[in-house]
Amino acid sequence: MNLSDSRTAGQPPRRVSAMEAVLAHLRDAIERGDYAVGDKLPSEAELCRTLEISRPVLREALRALQTMGLTVSKTGKGTFVVARSVEDPTFGDYTASDLMEVRRHVEIPVAGYAARRRTPENLDHLAHLLDRMERETDTTAWVAMDTLFHLGVAEAAQNPVFRRVIEEIRDALARQSAFLNELGGRREQSDREHRAILRALTDGSEGDATAAMTHHLDRVGTTLTDIVRRGRQDGPTPAAGHRAPHPRPGA
Repeated sequence: MNLSDSRTAGQPPRRVSAMEAVLAHLRDAIERGDYAVGDKLPSEAELCRTLEISRPVLREALRALQTMGLTVSKTGKGTFVVARSVEDPTFGDYTASDLMEVRRHVEIPVAGYAARRRTPENLDHLAHLLDRMERETDTTAWVAMDTLFHLGVAEAAQNPVFRRVIEEIRDALARQSAFLNELGGRREQSDREHRAILRALTDGSEGDATAAMTHHLDRVGTTLTDIVRRGRQDGPTPAAGHRAPHPRPGA
């Protein structure tokens, strides 16, 4: 499987989770045409029974399919296929491409302003957040702090308009962060990138701060592209005969 952000130099690829295996199986079936546009996927009960997985694992995979734009869930009716290939994931109200375009135009210069204007209180707040993030074991809690970090950088720029912009996209940032961590193994790398941003702010280096934020967003964009382009040849596909994967319940 081609996951550029799932490893660091000298380390093997990270282990594929049960959710990723189920997602790859369902995505493969849709892209292969087993489920055509307009088709309804089997019920949750049927999928859980067939794939031998727990309902929480299946629901995570179904949410990821919807984020990718392949399906839509209709309350009381089920999940329906609306596209055969992944084009542009959606995070809340915004597509990934729109979100990344705005992030590059806002967060990179914001990091430069923050390096020039940050206060000791701003630095203490960001350092405390990163310390907690690096120790955190709960992904949901980590994602919440991830958005707080980016909000904290905007606050350090000492311009309330920047903070308001990040507040506006905060829900989308959280959804994007959860998506990338689940499917792209981004968490440890993101921690390192955040730490580089904080070092630049602490040093008061505008150039280093903008470079560190640029690198961070470049890596986010690369992981998004890898997930979108990841075909069944690269994904954790089932064995010959297109048999379903068999991650165990609660895996």
